[in-house]
Amino acid sequence: MLRVRQAKTIQGTVRVPGDKSISHRAVMFGSLAEGTTTIEGFLPGADCLSTISCFRRMGIEIEQAGDKVTVHGKGWFGLTEPSERLDVGNSGTTIRLMAGIMSTQPFHVVMEGDESIAKRPMRRVIGPLRQMGAKIDGRKDGEFTPLAIRGGDLQGIAYPSPVASAQVKSAVLLAGLQAKGVTSVMEPHLSRDHTERMLQAFGVQVVRDGLTVSVEGGQTLRGRAIQVPGDISSAAFLIAAVMIVSGSSLLIENVGVNPSRTGIIDVVKAMGGDLELLNERVVNEEPIADLLVKHSPLHGIEIAGDIIPRLIDEIPVIAVMATQAKGRTVIRDAEELKVKETDRIATVVSQLSRFGAHLTPTDDGMIIEGETALTGASIDSLGDHRIGMAMAIAGLCATGETVIANEVAINVSFPGFAELLERISQEG
Repeated sequence: MLRVRQAKTIQGTVRVPGDKSISHRAVMFGSLAEGTTTIEGFLPGADCLSTISCFRRMGIEIEQAGDKVTVHGKGWFGLTEPSERLDVGNSGTTIRLMAGIMSTQPFHVVMEGDESIAKRPMRRVIGPLRQMGAKIDGRKDGEFTPLAIRGGDLQGIAYPSPVASAQVKSAVLLAGLQAKGVTSVMEPHLSRDHTERMLQAFGVQVVRDGLTVSVEGGQTLRGRAIQVPGDISSAAFLIAAVMIVSGSSLLIENVGVNPSRTGIIDVVKAMGGDLELLNERVVNEEPIADLLVKHSPLHGIEIAGDIIPRLIDEIPVIAVMATQAKGRTVIRDAEELKVKETDRIATVVSQLSRFGAHLTPTDDGMIIEGETALTGASIDSLGDHRIGMAMAIAGLCATGETVIANEVAINVSFPGFAELLERISQEG
């Protein structure tokens, strides 16, 4: 159980764990590269450790000590056929990106995960990979895990993705790196672009034209040093804490501020929040900054359209902020929330309502009425790390004590979250 009490203020200088998306990709690309890749700032959470485990099972030597990782790459075709199924745990990023990589390999592999992964849709990735020539099967014709893949002999395609999904885009582009000809993905909106940026850092030529990104087959990755910035999705919880607890001020150092991920910053500013970017720089093609955040009175806004892919993971904690904002906040165009670790529309509404918040679910989002006084409650993360953390943040401005069950899920993306929250919070 995680227990949270109302905070008087939030103060300090902190760093958040490494970016989960970048950590996954650094291990994957390092394994496929020629030569050694060193990774600093790696997120040693359960999801990223699942990626390491999968590549070790395919013969890649990987040394990991905390946030430092060394990957001894063997080149794209240096992987060996695993003798057992690859277990991705709870990681959608691992299974979907690896589906693209496995589609290029001249052997058979079966991938599966936990109960949550077994419910998450895979055909959005499997469909285009089948179009390229990969042989893939799974439950409900590939809609659900386990996935059985026999790859090789791929043909490049031009794929108009019906959803703005970094995982779909990445899987297709990774398969395209060993397909004949050019592979292109066209998106309805820009999704996070860590794959494109990191591929370029590993020496791959990537061409972007508006919402279309393309790669040519037959390219080689070269091992290199990777610095992983702090995860802005993790920083979002601390930003929200500062916004809803009076008198708070926090400096969050070394945060990735990739434009495809900074929707949370735009929303906070649009709601009236005081947030400043300091010491901006670029490392491994990724922009990084320190975030100075100060408590501010917030007001409700409408969040919809192109910004949604840039903040989809932050919506649970945005909803928490909205309960403390004056007026109504409306979130639309966020159907993707339904196919996360939980149905996050239903889960956010059900769990925040226990605090006394006023929320109405919609088909593609939710409506939150503010400004609402919250009361401590008994909460269940339902195995969803972002739900667990969002409800902990709500507990910081709720009277009494909040108790969160299944808090172990938080370790997926933010090991040490409870300890950090205790360090920067002064109880009221």
